[in-house]
Amino acid sequence: MKKRVYSSIVIVITLALLFVLKIFVSDYFFDAFFAILACFGCYEMSKLFSKMGFYNNQWVAVAMPAFLLVGNLIGVHFASTTGDLYWILYTILIDIGLMLLGGLLVFLLTYCRRKQKILHEMTVRDVPSMSILKFSFKKTLHTCICFVYPAFLFLFFILINHFNELPLSKLEGISSNVSVFVLLTTFLIPIFTDTFAMLTGSVIGGKKLCPRISPGKTISGSVGGVLWCVLFSACVYLIFGCIGSFEPFMEIFPIWAYLIIAFIGSIVAQAGDLFESMLKRRAGVKDSGKFLPGHGGLLDRVDSHIYMAPYILLAFLIFAV
Repeated sequence: MKKRVYSSIVIVITLALLFVLKIFVSDYFFDAFFAILACFGCYEMSKLFSKMGFYNNQWVAVAMPAFLLVGNLIGVHFASTTGDLYWILYTILIDIGLMLLGGLLVFLLTYCRRKQKILHEMTVRDVPSMSILKFSFKKTLHTCICFVYPAFLFLFFILINHFNELPLSKLEGISSNVSVFVLLTTFLIPIFTDTFAMLTGSVIGGKKLCPRISPGKTISGSVGGVLWCVLFSACVYLIFGCIGSFEPFMEIFPIWAYLIIAFIGSIVAQAGDLFESMLKRRAGVKDSGKFLPGHGGLLDRVDSHIYMAPYILLAFLIFAV
């Protein structure tokens, strides 16, 4: 328990420091932070896949977030300089292209090795009768899945971090750093949901939500997590509304829209948590790793955020365009 508390304190201090650096120095500190987390996430996902029998190239999987970071920053740059909102779509296409190139690299690294080495790996993987071509394709596919989850989805945080630089019509003339508000929302919705789902479930108890996937989660906890998340999200909105520089943004972004985003986001966060639990159960492990003492692996902490990032970006874009 002490390790969990100490780790939580370190996480809070780290995020607080990054927000201070973002506001007063540069957005790029958060960019580096997200890329590092994505690399560790890919490492843990690669290990989970290996335990499930889905052989993959761990090193390429771990390196891919660095290339996706570059692709996202290129997209943000051209979106801000050209004023073309379609660069958000182009950025996603750039990322997909990079992942396909990464998949091609994995295929070549596997298929073009000496035959003895390939056959040895196939024996170790317990697929000695499979053809070398099929083995190479499967290893490529498994590695590409590691690219998508978590790296590709998680690195939508980069676009959120640079939300102010996107050419959004409703943000023209607004001087406040809206990306701080959007980024904080992306962090807080899963935190509110996870915290109060656990507290509500432990107090009320009741029928299990998905006993085969996550025996500890209850329906009462899930509902409580959503309701408390909406309530505390309203408090966050009102606090930012009291800040003078954010008043123009709050005028074009009503509280009802924010609460709808929080409500759906809380459900998305729980779905992400359940998906990660399903992967761990399939792999036969309790935690995705040992990156955070008392918490388990990194994916155990960011599983909700992986799906939250693309959802929040899309939700705010709908109201900001």
